[in-house]
Amino acid sequence: MINNKIKVGMVGISFGMEFIPIYLKHPDVYEIAIADTNPELIKIAQEKFGINSKDCYDSYDEMLRDDEIDAIHIVTPPSTHADFSVKALRAGKHCGCTIPMGMSIQELEDVIKARIESKKQYMFMETTVFGREYFYVKDLLDRGKFGKIQYMTCAHYQDMEGWPSYWEGFPPLMHPTHAIGTCLMLLNDYPKEVYAKGSGRIRDELVSQYHSPFAFEAAFVTMEHSDVAIEMERFLYGVARSYSECFRIYGRDMSFEWQQLASEDPVIYTRTGDIQQEMLDIDGDPGRYNRGGEIVEERIKVPDYGYRLPDSIAGFTTETVYNDENTHLSFKQGGGHGGSHPHMIHEFVRAIIEDRKPVVDDIVGAYWTGTGICAHQSAMEGGAVIQVPEFKKYL
Repeated sequence: MINNKIKVGMVGISFGMEFIPIYLKHPDVYEIAIADTNPELIKIAQEKFGINSKDCYDSYDEMLRDDEIDAIHIVTPPSTHADFSVKALRAGKHCGCTIPMGMSIQELEDVIKARIESKKQYMFMETTVFGREYFYVKDLLDRGKFGKIQYMTCAHYQDMEGWPSYWEGFPPLMHPTHAIGTCLMLLNDYPKEVYAKGSGRIRDELVSQYHSPFAFEAAFVTMEHSDVAIEMERFLYGVARSYSECFRIYGRDMSFEWQQLASEDPVIYTRTGDIQQEMLDIDGDPGRYNRGGEIVEERIKVPDYGYRLPDSIAGFTTETVYNDENTHLSFKQGGGHGGSHPHMIHEFVRAIIEDRKPVVDDIVGAYWTGTGICAHQSAMEGGAVIQVPEFKKYL
C-alpha cells in the first residue's frame, strides 16, 4: 500500500471495463492495472481511462509479478476462476473473483486452502447482495417486519444464445449465485442438502461441451438450522423468457415478491392485524379465522442506496460505463445489476484496507456456488438428495 491506499489489477476487460472507473475514483485506490489477451480491448481501456502503458498486460502471469499490485479482480471465463484465484493468492495478492467461484467442489476447496495459506483476503463478487432490492428487504427483515419467515424462492432467468462459446450448454444450476445468494444471505444460515430435477432439453449441439441436456433446472434447498426451504430455478437456453435475477420472501406478517416485468415495481403484502387475535375475535371460537380484509398488497418504489458510499463513487449506482451506446450483454440483460457495482467494489477495497474478511468471503462463496454444483449433480441423478459439503470446517 501507499499512504494506506491500494493498487488493483483488473483481469478481463470485456465486462471488467465496467469496474475500472469505480476503482479509479475510489478514495482508497491510487492506481489500477489491466490485463487481457485481447490487445484491442487493452487499447480501448487505456485510451478511455488514461491507464499508463506500464500497467497494461497481455499476460496474467506477468501482471502477478508486479509487486506494486495489492489486489486482483478477476472477470474472466468460468473455467479459469478457481485457477486464477489460487494464482493470485499464492502470488501474495488479495483476490476478488466474479461468479461462479469454481467448477467443482475440489476447486472451491483449492481456493479456500490458498486463501488460508496466503493470509490474504478473498471476496466472492456476487452482485445481488449489494443491489437495491436486497438492501431494501434486509432493512425490513432487520426491523422484524416479516415476522416468522416461512418460505423463499429465487430464480435467474437468462437467454445466453450468442454468448462466447464457453457458455454453450452450460448447466443451469452450475451458475446459481445470482439466484440463491440473496436468500442464503438473508437467512444467515448454511445450506445442508439439496435435491433437483432437470426439465426439457436443449439443442443436441449444445449438450456436447458439458454433457448437460436440460433446458431448466429447479431445486429445493434445506438449511442447517432454519426450517425454511428455498426453491431455486435457472435456465440459460431454449426458453422464451426475458432476463430476471429475482427472489421472493414469504413471512407470517409481510411478504416480498419481485416484479414480473422489469418495467414494474416489486410488491409488498402486509397482514393488517395480529393473526392470533383474529382467530379469537370470531364468536370466541379460536378455531376460526377472520377471512375478510386480512392482507394488503402494494407496489413499492425501491430507493437507491448510493448515500451509503463515498461521494466520489456514489453516482455509479445509476451511471455506468455500459449504457445505451456502449453495451455488454451481461450488463444490458441484467438491468444494471441493481446499482450493486460500487457497493461491491467498496466492500472489497475496505476489507483489504481494514484487514478483515469481506461480507462475502471464500467460505460463503463456496457454500453458494457449491449448492448449485450439488443441485446440478442431483438433477443429473434424477433427483437424488445431495449433501452440501461443510465448508465451514475451514473457518
